[in-house]
Amino acid sequence: MDPIVEVVAFVLGFAGWVMVGVALPNRYWRTSTVDGSVITTSTIYENLWMSCATDSTGVHNCREFPSLLALSGYIQASRALMITSIVCGTFGLVATLIGMQCSKAGGENYVLKGRIAGTGGVLFMLQGLCTMVSVSWYAFNITQDFFDPFYPGIRYEIGEGLYIGWCSAVLAIAGGVCLTCSCKLGSGEKYPIPYQTRGTVYSGAAPTRSVAASTYGRNAYV
Repeated sequence: MDPIVEVVAFVLGFAGWVMVGVALPNRYWRTSTVDGSVITTSTIYENLWMSCATDSTGVHNCREFPSLLALSGYIQASRALMITSIVCGTFGLVATLIGMQCSKAGGENYVLKGRIAGTGGVLFMLQGLCTMVSVSWYAFNITQDFFDPFYPGIRYEIGEGLYIGWCSAVLAIAGGVCLTCSCKLGSGEKYPIPYQTRGTVYSGAAPTRSVAASTYGRNAYV
């Protein structure tokens, strides 16, 4: 395993994990502007947890969604996927810290540390996939309602929270792929074992008793 690749993968995974924490409470997952006069112009924006509105005077008013079961299915699924993403990212960070070669947490067993680091890479990829599915599913419903000519409700547009989520997913997947590939390549390395001779081995039949007796006392140079 290359320690530099491990550090880069850890930084990417940590950045993706932080951005998930920023995207989840962000209020601007979808936005809509209701045009009117100077007084009645307002902006409506929502996320997974609440709906807010602000008028031209700068007054904000937010309300949380009153019932979980009354929400659309994709919003409930997006909530679950984002929470799962944060959990996977947390365990991925812990596993990567233990499995890195520059870390002393896992001892000197580099085979075990490589497997733990590989597990952290898989968790980073799961984090990125959960975030990508959640954000993309939410954005799909926004664009579907926006371009539907028969949709009677408010037409929303994609907000900044979704872009943060997409960036988070890309960083987490990139970190997980780098870490997993590094551990996979490192597991194929062969460490040669030095050959040590412990004595001279002669091949051939052992001399008989009579031959050994006849050569006893003879000069070695004859």
